[in-house]
Amino acid sequence: MTRQLLPILFVLSSTFSVSINGLLSNYLTEQISLEWLGFLRFLMPAMLLMLVLLCSKLRLPPKALLVPLSIRALCIAGCQLCFIISLSQLSLVESVVLFGTGPLFIPVLEKLIFSVKLKVSTIAALAMTFIGVLLLSGSLSGFTFKPALLIGLCAGLFNAGSQLSLHRATKSDMSPVEINAWTLAFAAVVFVPVLLTGFVLNHSLTVMTGNTDGWLLFVGLLAVSVLIINTQIFRAKAYKLVESSSQLAPYLFTNLLFASIWQFLFFNVAFSGLQILGLAVIVAANVLNVASPIVQKKWQPRKAVGSI
Repeated sequence: MTRQLLPILFVLSSTFSVSINGLLSNYLTEQISLEWLGFLRFLMPAMLLMLVLLCSKLRLPPKALLVPLSIRALCIAGCQLCFIISLSQLSLVESVVLFGTGPLFIPVLEKLIFSVKLKVSTIAALAMTFIGVLLLSGSLSGFTFKPALLIGLCAGLFNAGSQLSLHRATKSDMSPVEINAWTLAFAAVVFVPVLLTGFVLNHSLTVMTGNTDGWLLFVGLLAVSVLIINTQIFRAKAYKLVESSSQLAPYLFTNLLFASIWQFLFFNVAFSGLQILGLAVIVAANVLNVASPIVQKKWQPRKAVGSI
């Protein structure tokens, strides 16, 4: 398997896990308070990863990584909180569409913060993907402003900051397991004030809000934890193999494709012609980003021969 395709496969595994995660979280938002759901989504996978590291070698992160790991923890905490709130008020596809705007912010943040030069193919793929996202919303006129939409868009912004800081962290000698174990642990600590805020407002630290059996909820939370670990580990591996996180940004939108399938299968939602067109545009954007480097490599030698 070529080095060029390996990071793409890692990202696809990551986005598939994100889509299943969203499906389960959509159910859990009806059974667990939002504060506890957000906290446990960080604490449980962090504990699982720490157990893995204890079986091998657990070491503290170096001082040089404390800042990027802390920034990533803040971004992850903000992203998950906004995503969970949007899931509780919007449909799965709407929430994922807004969460999926994260890749659109990545190249902009890289350009503003690190002055990274963007490839024309990446810009074109992102532009096409943005059009696909708009079409996937179904009807622009029906996409009226609601606070939940703005919160969902903030999830995309925090997601971009999370991916950007992850890319920088993967360039260290720490393994993806170590990076994500400490990041999720930091994020759980960051989420403690949210729990306290919920206690102040509701005068209670009640976990369950639905009527589902406790063991079933535990299994659901455990499955979400495993999916979060899979998402973060494979995404870290993908970023470790590329020079810029914006190279993989278009592939993060495959999350929308997977979420649309789950919406259709489990929520009996039929897609309009406009939404199907949006899915096709997203696929075309990803194909463009993959095919462009291959076409350029084949074109350059022919051009050189012709010029002699």
